[in-house]
Amino acid sequence: MVYAHITGWGCAVPEKILTNADLEKMVDTSDAWIVERSGIRERRIAGEGESSATLGVRAAWRALEVAGVRPAEIDLIICATSSPEHIFPATACIIQDKLGASRAGAFDLSAACSGFIYAVHMAAQAIRSGALKTVLVVGAETLSRLTDWSDRNTCILFGDGAGAFVLQASRQPGGVLSAVLRADGSGADLLTVPAGGSRHPATLETVKAGMHYIHMDGREVFRFATRVMGSATQEAVAQAGLDLADVRWIVPHQANIRIIEAAARFLKLPLDRFIVNLERYGNTSTASIPLAVCEAVADGRIQPGDRLVLVGFGAGLTWGALVAEWSGPLAVQRRVRPGMYRLWAGLRSFLRRLARFFEGLVWGRKA
Repeated sequence: MVYAHITGWGCAVPEKILTNADLEKMVDTSDAWIVERSGIRERRIAGEGESSATLGVRAAWRALEVAGVRPAEIDLIICATSSPEHIFPATACIIQDKLGASRAGAFDLSAACSGFIYAVHMAAQAIRSGALKTVLVVGAETLSRLTDWSDRNTCILFGDGAGAFVLQASRQPGGVLSAVLRADGSGADLLTVPAGGSRHPATLETVKAGMHYIHMDGREVFRFATRVMGSATQEAVAQAGLDLADVRWIVPHQANIRIIEAAARFLKLPLDRFIVNLERYGNTSTASIPLAVCEAVADGRIQPGDRLVLVGFGAGLTWGALVAEWSGPLAVQRRVRPGMYRLWAGLRSFLRRLARFFEGLVWGRKA
């Protein structure tokens, strides 16, 4: 048997903090109203020069350092994102270039806030099949660029950040144990960015109508989320052959404290079994679960041998849950110096561009 272990983890957030007090100056809201309805007190906002790719690269380097994995050893990079750099190319390809991961395939995965769970499951399946040995999964978001800052119902919710996991093959039992992935496209219109794709290409009218911002039916999304979070957790735990008593931590998508509390009631678990940090970051979509895991590892709550449930929901509608046994880095540890690899990645990228330029000249003359 080959098992897929989470051997590295890392996160990155912008320096800029937007508090509820700041929002009070922008829209008709209050700190008390926001905290009561969401549990959020502040969120991080990407600055000039920051993007989903730059945040994703920072999180990826930290995960590679923890795992002791060199960029050239990565077989595949999956970037789960709701706010990609472009429609194409994939943000994962930009991350691959910045890391200098010369052997890696790369693609983006779009499942909204459930995307990180989807991506980790796909990485684990590829490893367990024997096809790949090392996969980097990144969840990276700059949702502030898609937020209508005049809409008091949505602008209070979202923030920016990135998280990353390294998954590696091992003969040691553990790692990702099970996963449940679900979707219900009949609710696709409940949480969406309506324009910018092939159905509503960018026009003066779509921009004026605010169709390139996040639109959400908050009431319906809340009902959906409270219904699926608990049931998905139960299904994934049962699929792993475990009981809830065998699980140390539930790591939910950090969207709304009331949704997390509803899941706790459904599962008949105390809230202190849930890892929650949304009061400091808000809803960072695909980055929210790895951000919460990284903080919990850093403060000593998550320990080797702990069983975790990662559970989330998002636009699509999508939802899912994944059970993993936490192991930490593999026994063979090597020091990875990001500075040296960044220099090499930049040089490699420059040389490849230069080679394409001269190839173009040669082919132009032949034509």
